[in-house]
Amino acid sequence: MTSTTSQSQSETVAFGKKLSRSLKGGDILLLYGDLGAGKTTLVKGIAAGLGVKKAITSPTFALMNVYNLKNKNSKLKALVHIDTYRLKNEQELIDIGAEDYLGAPDAVCVIEWPEKIEGLLKGKKIKKITIEHKSKSERIIKTEKTISDKPYEPKI
Repeated sequence: MTSTTSQSQSETVAFGKKLSRSLKGGDILLLYGDLGAGKTTLVKGIAAGLGVKKAITSPTFALMNVYNLKNKNSKLKALVHIDTYRLKNEQELIDIGAEDYLGAPDAVCVIEWPEKIEGLLKGKKIKKITIEHKSKSERIIKTEKTISDKPYEPKI
């Protein structure tokens, strides 16, 4: 596990940009933290690092936002931002097609509140990131890599 201290939103965004450089297709980032911890701010940095120009907002009500990536030097085609805070059950995510992206070789998924969909994440290549409030502006960002040996199998 690694730990980084962020003193501001801009430092959290910068950490997300740096993190984006290490991401590969099939990666799933699980973001843990209280409301207001900075999960969406981190996603803004990841998106910026991957070349997304659109404004990033938390998909709390939509559940999922898909950002198409157009970098010719990368095999990545999509950044998928999922927020399960208001999710009633895993089936709701399945119904909107989220399962098609989880572990897909041309997508990176970032999931806020992943506790609600643990059943959909079994056998996936994941990295857990926990963001802790220390003060109004200070955050501790802890990353823990967990990789499954099960390859991606698209649902047919």
